[in-house]
Amino acid sequence: MATASPTPAPAATPAPAPPKPKKLQDRSPAWKHSRPFLLGGLAGSSATICIQPIDMVKVRIQLQGEGTGKGVNRNPFSVGRELIAKEGFFSLYRGLSAGIVRQLTYGTTRLGVYRTLTNHFTPPGGSAADISFLHTLGMSIAAGGLGALVGTPADAALIRMQADATLPEAQRRGYRNVFDALWRMAKEEGLKGFFSGGGPTVARGLVINVERVFFFLKMMFLLFLRKGMLTTYDPTKKYLTPYLGDGQTNRFASGFVSGWCAATLSLPFDFIKTRIQKMKPDKEGKLPYSGFFDCAAKVAKNEGLLAFYNGYFTFCVRIIPHITLTWVFMDNYEILFKQYNI
Repeated sequence: MATASPTPAPAATPAPAPPKPKKLQDRSPAWKHSRPFLLGGLAGSSATICIQPIDMVKVRIQLQGEGTGKGVNRNPFSVGRELIAKEGFFSLYRGLSAGIVRQLTYGTTRLGVYRTLTNHFTPPGGSAADISFLHTLGMSIAAGGLGALVGTPADAALIRMQADATLPEAQRRGYRNVFDALWRMAKEEGLKGFFSGGGPTVARGLVINVERVFFFLKMMFLLFLRKGMLTTYDPTKKYLTPYLGDGQTNRFASGFVSGWCAATLSLPFDFIKTRIQKMKPDKEGKLPYSGFFDCAAKVAKNEGLLAFYNGYFTFCVRIIPHITLTWVFMDNYEILFKQYNI
């Protein structure tokens, strides 16, 4: 008589996987809204630490030949060697504290506002690359203008600290650090001192921020040959991904080409800003420039239009790496935050 085979035991039901912990930004609305600003400040400050010596050389070139346009040494390597020989190696880092504070104000606001807006306007299921051109242009202008305005006091302190050694000894301000500079500016000059050069700073910020997020090569092609469409930083990465992948090479390439355009368009504003922020009254208490347009007119008349591009090579060497590194740092900080579920 055949024996019935034993009934196999039912397979054990696998235990449900533990729920994934919620991201900190999902648990905390306050962190969600402040996160883009923190990323922006960290990225801008990291880039500034790398670029500060180049910025110091750029400012020194721009301050040469004031009023005459003569005797300007535009060779950044020669200017850098002279700085080190006369004032020591660490003179290249003069004003670093102000540069970092500037990024913690300007960079935090600019990139924080921009990323907050891109997060808001990104279509469902899409990415920031899918936001319309007009929305992106408006977001860039808003973020750049607000960031530049917030960062103007620290920017004015930075320029003054970098330019101090070029003044006669009796006229030097001798700021100890950025906090001493800001305190004395407020005490001695009030809000006017805080926002000296505010107009050109905001104008420069608008130009740089729009161009910073626009892919220059495609912009030039479409601007002059098609319909004037501009491509932002995020679509640039998307555009280059089939060729370079979604990695560091893509980020560096996108930042480089957009940075070159930003430097070219914004240098005249930066030049005027530097002149206004550095100026001191003469013996009669009169300032050399009454404002943005007066400075531009006097420079054009006395020094020529090319004076606005004094230090162009150095400015490119300073702006392009700063733009590139800011985006590279920001993207990598974003990846790091995601890895740790922050």
